[in-house]
Amino acid sequence: MKKEKKEKKEKKVTPLPTTLLNSLSPVTYRQSRKRRGRGDASGHGGTSTRGHKGQKARAGGYHKVNFEGGQMPMARRLPKRGFTNIFRKNVGIVNLQQLALLPKGTEFDLKSAKERGWVPNKAESLKILGNGELKHALTIKADKFSQSAKAKLEKAGCKLVLGTSAE
Repeated sequence: MKKEKKEKKEKKVTPLPTTLLNSLSPVTYRQSRKRRGRGDASGHGGTSTRGHKGQKARAGGYHKVNFEGGQMPMARRLPKRGFTNIFRKNVGIVNLQQLALLPKGTEFDLKSAKERGWVPNKAESLKILGNGELKHALTIKADKFSQSAKAKLEKAGCKLVLGTSAE
């Protein structure tokens, strides 16, 4: 005997009622905030939840942020080192292994290095270092080249333009 195929019954999908903003209620209810200084009937009268006497009970009372009870504060115990050089130059550094990813004949400068995310956006100048190998010719505009990078780039037939990457 042949088995008769049962017809699948289609389930009726009942549309959910639309949720309106005015019908929403919070899942958990917040505890109401303490209304201090509103008299004894509020339940926080008398000392206004500050306890009795002491520095923390007074107006404007309590110690400074880093106060450690009279002991020498941590910020003063630790040694201070170094200084901030206000004349610091932010130099973006790119290696030859990164330049090898570029197609042949590409013009590369500080702006294109920033666009690719190879140097930080705050970089003011560009330096090319010699880590890696480059097999094809590029045009590179940079402020500095390391000796090894310069030798490898010239060997690969690259055109080097010095000191114009910031333009």
